Amino acid sequence: MNLTKLLADDEPAAHQVLHEHGVAPFVLTCDHAGNRIPKRLGALGLRSADLERHIAWDIGAAGVTTLLAERLDAIAILQTYSRLVIDCNRPPEAESSIARISEYTEIPGNLSVSKADKAARIEEIFRPYHDRIARELDQRQKAQIPTAVIAVHSFTPIFKGAARSWQAGVLYNRDGRMAKPMLALLRGEGLVVGDNEPYALSDASDYTIPVHGERRGLPHVEIEIRQDLIADAAGQKIWADRLAPILRACWNEAQPARLAK
Repeated sequence: MNLTKLLADDEPAAHQVLHEHGVAPFVLTCDHAGNRIPKRLGALGLRSADLERHIAWDIGAAGVTTLLAERLDAIAILQTYSRLVIDCNRPPEAESSIARISEYTEIPGNLSVSKADKAARIEEIFRPYHDRIARELDQRQKAQIPTAVIAVHSFTPIFKGAARSWQAGVLYNRDGRMAKPMLALLRGEGLVVGDNEPYALSDASDYTIPVHGERRGLPHVEIEIRQDLIADAAGQKIWADRLAPILRACWNEAQPARLAK
């Protein structure tokens, strides 16, 4: 299959923007918010039930991000298409950018992706999403608006047969200004919270935080929530209500004046 254009004219854009004029210092991102597959890719050879699994998207993450945007009055930028089309939290040159297998599931539609097909996925899905984030951050920098980048994700309670006891994870790499106080505050509520668990954030395995947070020198954190805790509206509300004041407290903790004391 050799695509010259991936998305049809009647398909949605690669991203959705909520609370575009929010006044909070936070730019919320959700790299794996959607599980939509472009019509021209069919279902990538998968059953419809597979597209509802975590392999296709971060279950519950979009709901938590949406509620956080409301509670914080913060802009949120959410990815529309499935991570199986292209993973918007991977460098596009990474082998895992377009997964051929996810956990134990083979992705037939990704087994032989041509250079042209990959380029179409990058140019029509990956780039527009990250360009929108970059444009927001550029505008805020120009206007001298203090900003933190917050990436919201979810993870499975069981991975390749191994149970995960964490209820949430706090991810960061070189800069723990937001992450360290968040870790302490969440653990202070009696939660089991991973410090760079169940994933460790790096330049090779991640994109949003390294590029939009670290490279710009902005305070940032990636939040991972176990998906069974946010699979429904009630769970999403609990976590949004929990995270909103914690994010405000972490932002205050990360300010230069506070750090200089």
